[in-house]
Amino acid sequence: MRNTIALRIADFLKRLPPFDLLNESQLLEVASHVNVIYLEKNKLVFDEGDTGHQQFYVIHKGAVSLQKRRNGKFTPIDNCDEGDIFGLRPLIARENYVIKAVSEEESILYGIPIDIFRPITEQNRKVGLFLIESFASNTEAPFSEEYHKKLYSDDIPEIQLNPVTDLSDLQAVNYVKNVVSCTPDTPIKEVALIMREKNIGSVVITDREIPLGIVTDRDLKNKVVTGDVSIDAPISEVMTSPVVCYPKDITVAQAQMAMMKHKVGHLCITKDGTTQSKIVGLVSDHDITLSQGNNPSVLMKALKRATKTKHLKRIHQKMMILLRGYMEQNIPITHVARIIAELNDATIKRCIELSLRKTDNPPPVSFAWMSLGSQGRKEQLLHTDQDNAIVFEDTTPDQLEVVRNYFTGLGKKVNKRLNTIGYEYCPADMMAGNPRWCMSLSEWKEQFGHWIAEPGEDQILLCSIFFDFDISYGNTEFSDSLVNHIFKQAEQNRYFFGMMARNVLYNPSPLGFFRQFLVEQNGEYKDFFDLKKRAITPITDAARLLSLSHQIRHINNTAERFEKLAELEPENRDLYLSCSYASKTLLKFRTRHGLMHNDSGRYIELSALNKEERIKLKRCFKTIRGIQELIKVRYKIAGLM
Repeated sequence: MRNTIALRIADFLKRLPPFDLLNESQLLEVASHVNVIYLEKNKLVFDEGDTGHQQFYVIHKGAVSLQKRRNGKFTPIDNCDEGDIFGLRPLIARENYVIKAVSEEESILYGIPIDIFRPITEQNRKVGLFLIESFASNTEAPFSEEYHKKLYSDDIPEIQLNPVTDLSDLQAVNYVKNVVSCTPDTPIKEVALIMREKNIGSVVITDREIPLGIVTDRDLKNKVVTGDVSIDAPISEVMTSPVVCYPKDITVAQAQMAMMKHKVGHLCITKDGTTQSKIVGLVSDHDITLSQGNNPSVLMKALKRATKTKHLKRIHQKMMILLRGYMEQNIPITHVARIIAELNDATIKRCIELSLRKTDNPPPVSFAWMSLGSQGRKEQLLHTDQDNAIVFEDTTPDQLEVVRNYFTGLGKKVNKRLNTIGYEYCPADMMAGNPRWCMSLSEWKEQFGHWIAEPGEDQILLCSIFFDFDISYGNTEFSDSLVNHIFKQAEQNRYFFGMMARNVLYNPSPLGFFRQFLVEQNGEYKDFFDLKKRAITPITDAARLLSLSHQIRHINNTAERFEKLAELEPENRDLYLSCSYASKTLLKFRTRHGLMHNDSGRYIELSALNKEERIKLKRCFKTIRGIQELIKVRYKIAGLM
């Protein structure tokens, strides 16, 4: 007789991470050993200092408050609801509890026995890593590396990739799904007619959809046309057998190596990657060649050769295909951002070069094109609006406006080309074609000095855009000159840093409420969650402030800024690494949703989020709250959170 209770538990668990990673037998094994626990409101699950239980917990119904002792009192550090996991310390750290868990309302918990589940974490890294993140998110240091070492004695080797060429090789091959096939006894003549009629170069020979062999037009030429085999013979006499089979997630690199190793031009894609399962697709060396069209190195060469804006637009569309492929293959967002940033910079550079060709006279003085905001931080993956400026060499007062007019004209041409490619005009007109943002080096220094000396709300907003600049084209020496000036002006200005700190706290982490996200209350995006305003902006602003206070040079990327801060402040290392992790998670989250809805990814429809996505956002919010608390104390900002 089947255990109906275990089946119901398995049915509930399989919808939740990480149980959705278990196979059916593992899931039933776990479910059959689950302890079902009923709790009334305000009942203790475990207390601080208790010996670790032999199980961890999943909430089936209700809610549980996790509390930590601070100044002699227990205060909530997290609130868990349906599908959340807690009580992982005995599994991960093998230690007594350091927090307290109390039911917030009438609840039903599932106790997952550790001795049953530990072997699964050892067999399946993804399961273990998810639990590590879940455990760390309920501590003072989300995403800490410490917990990985406690669950796994060996380290996972870091993947080393060439950021210009290798990532395309990690993309899955685009294979043909409608495979033309025939049985082994089909006459050669009939197969040849099929190939001519369908204009194809190969046919797979199958028996009840199991691939037995393959015949190409080259086989017919070498074996049949020469007269070696009769045209009326069965196709099995000329087929190449056995075929080389792989699963459908085979990458470009794997396919290339397999073809070279086996000296074949085709690979069969089967359900389980073996010759004993049904065929689902076919990939040829021609398909591999075509896939290289979205290789970043190929796109880079194409950008440099492009002679018209319409060419750049087509290349940019391929960049979006490349980005989509990277996201589907779950390539690390750090690598993805570097490649897309390089391609974006190359696009900008080519737009400037083409615009200069259309300008009657060469530049009167040396200049540089500054990419601002997300592109300046190398975080612009989707099509967002333009933020850019021009800095040019100092000139005589009588020539200043003439020179400015030249560069604003150039800026307008470049802005127009970028708009045609797909980058929207900046609604606030923060673009190089605006004379306000096209200035000499001395004027820029004066402008930055003014913003730092008199930091009102508008000035701080401009700082948040213009302080994240990167030279995409032109004289890179201007960058060092401006950075040195900014650091010198800001070094002793406590009021300026205080205002920047206030700005970080304007959008508090949306973790201060229970069992719901803070959404927009009105307007076009009513009931949507503003990912940029409530999550990305606070953590980006925090990285900028702390990097500026440490005078960190030549690092604009948010994640990299926090990684550098972790080196400079060992006492806050875990928090800063958590911020680095969170910034990458949020960037990846926004990119995925932007590609899904063909927009900027800024506004998220909460009903479309699954449990795992909600958990990941929740972890990020906790990290944001942590860095805001640090800034609040460090810069003595009170009453804003």
